[in-house]
Amino acid sequence: MAKKNEITDAVYDATALGTSKMMVLGLQHMFAMFGATVLVPALTGLNVSTTLLFAGLGTLLFHLITGMKVPAFLGSSFAFLGGYAAIAPMLPDANGVASVANTAMLPYACFGVACAGLVYLVLAAFFKGFGAKKVMRYFPPIVTGPIIICIGLSLAGSAINNCRTNWLVAVAAILIVVAANVWGKGMVKIVPILLGVIGSYVFAMIVDPAARAKVAATVAEAKWFGLPIIWENTALSIFGKDLDASLLINSVITIMPIALATIVEHIGDMCAISSTVGKNYVADPGLHRTLVGDGLATTVASLFGAPANTTYGENTGVLALSKVYDPKVIRLAALFAMVLSFCPKFAALIVAMPAATMGGVSLVLYGMISGVGVRNVVENQVDFTKSRNVLVAAMIMGLAVGVSYNGAINIPVGSATISLSGLAVAALVGIFMNAVLPGKDYEFGTNARGDSAVDFGSAAK
Repeated sequence: MAKKNEITDAVYDATALGTSKMMVLGLQHMFAMFGATVLVPALTGLNVSTTLLFAGLGTLLFHLITGMKVPAFLGSSFAFLGGYAAIAPMLPDANGVASVANTAMLPYACFGVACAGLVYLVLAAFFKGFGAKKVMRYFPPIVTGPIIICIGLSLAGSAINNCRTNWLVAVAAILIVVAANVWGKGMVKIVPILLGVIGSYVFAMIVDPAARAKVAATVAEAKWFGLPIIWENTALSIFGKDLDASLLINSVITIMPIALATIVEHIGDMCAISSTVGKNYVADPGLHRTLVGDGLATTVASLFGAPANTTYGENTGVLALSKVYDPKVIRLAALFAMVLSFCPKFAALIVAMPAATMGGVSLVLYGMISGVGVRNVVENQVDFTKSRNVLVAAMIMGLAVGVSYNGAINIPVGSATISLSGLAVAALVGIFMNAVLPGKDYEFGTNARGDSAVDFGSAAK
């Protein structure tokens, strides 16, 4: 008999449901994370097969570090899209559309993300030693909210450029995502991004002969089986005689500050999962363990050329829908993702995705990322009648957008030059201003809804 909670009638031990039902539940979790996870490599130029492999491996590593207790799936993080765009922007194809992977720069961007994963370990040590309240006072909503808003806004231009290749296909993608999210029921409401990608992809094959020919040629050339790791795409491959030290430093300085926002996101995800399941994972296994699991999964994935990992809100939605809270089901989904990573033909299908499909879906996604930042500010009731809060938000948003429009701030250091992106400058200035200006009005742990308001998983739905 399946072990159930008396109040919620939830299943905590799925083995009693039988192997076939567990397999179906695992597949459901894989498809829930699927659309958002494969969208990140499509937008950045990273390898789809590598992404799937390390989504699975990262999830298993997270479960190992957290004592197999937390039913969380780790998929591709959208928060670092701005970092990839700053260091390794997509290159134009023959038609001038930014859809070609910047293979020369991507390993440097991956190294920056790998270093960002190490920030999780530092914060985990602080959480263990000093407690959440003392650490989170440096990352209040007045800092993280505007930074998240700017992450979405800084990416919107690239989405529009992709939409311009075929506005009919892009609008189809947008309409499907909106309709599924607003009027969908059950699983339809959980996977609108996946439905938007599939629906507009099929629509493009019908209305765009050029896109249809490209997909047919790309998929036909791909093999059915292949290794998902390509050495030239890994961050480790840059450490040789051709290493560009300046670019390496720029990547680390530009991308590492983004971890400050994703750490708050992670805390929100842990609160959401705890609330859904009815167990306090913030206390057991503890935020210090979940942060280590997420951070190490991000670092390992990035070193081998995959996107940063993050706990997925989509899969929390599946937990709430199915009421099956056994972490073993999540680990099955991780294994399915790893098996799929060994199929290059599937990866080719993703790589050949029409630019307009990516543009339409990502336009919604980027806007929703900014919306998450607004939600973070609103739900924490940030007081904008205080001049100090207005000044902190103004400097963050002004610097993030203004510097991005003009390239970067270049700082000569000896023979090298460090380039700071708008997001990096904004994060550093915002944290400093919040720390030194009097009148702080935020205390972590006093507003449960607000503390968990940073959730890029929700933005991916």
